[in-house]
Amino acid sequence: MKNEVIIDVNKRDLGNKNSRKNMRMNKQIPGIYYSHDSKESIPFFMLESEFKKAKSSGAQIFAINVGSKKRNVLFKSIQYHPVTDQVMHVDLYGIKMDQVVSVNVSINLIGEAKGVSMDGGILVQGLNEIEIDCLPMDIPDFIDVDVSELALGDSFRVENLDLDEKLIIKTDENQVLASVTHAMKEEEAPVATEETEEGAEEGDSTSEESPDTEESGSSDNEDKKED
Repeated sequence: MKNEVIIDVNKRDLGNKNSRKNMRMNKQIPGIYYSHDSKESIPFFMLESEFKKAKSSGAQIFAINVGSKKRNVLFKSIQYHPVTDQVMHVDLYGIKMDQVVSVNVSINLIGEAKGVSMDGGILVQGLNEIEIDCLPMDIPDFIDVDVSELALGDSFRVENLDLDEKLIIKTDENQVLASVTHAMKEEEAPVATEETEEGAEEGDSTSEESPDTEESGSSDNEDKKED
């Protein structure tokens, strides 16, 4: 795990929707800090530059100053705008370094599956991350999954992971992390023949009669209604 990174946050009033909108226009991201025991929540904001610094560091644990106290935190959730991908809101979760936390860790596929190199299959990644429980200092930056031995039709599931005993997997063990499937084949368009063209013409002549049938049917219904 990389060294912790210090990020600057500033306390703020809860405010309303307009105030949060103004913050975002000024490149400030609103957020809420939650203590490790969920007994305390503090609204704050951070500059977009601080958020980018934190995410580009690759770290999992960050240090912030809340009031006069230094706190160790994790990014618990990040809300993005569905169109622009602008960061709309963040939640920071306070942690204690001697207490287990639940975190999502990225899955990193390594190697070239033999089902791809030898049989022309396609490698499909089922999950981008899994949830684990561990102490903060044991949080891995990512989890490597070697797909080299996957043949065509094979899959690698969560249950196949061989992790350090310090890491407890919370994700369903039946979830597929990676699989090798058949490549999709392009279907050739049928070639038109004289018979199919004649059939199409016959179909057109039949369809021309259908409106009369619909009209007669509708008139019968109207007669029944009048009765």
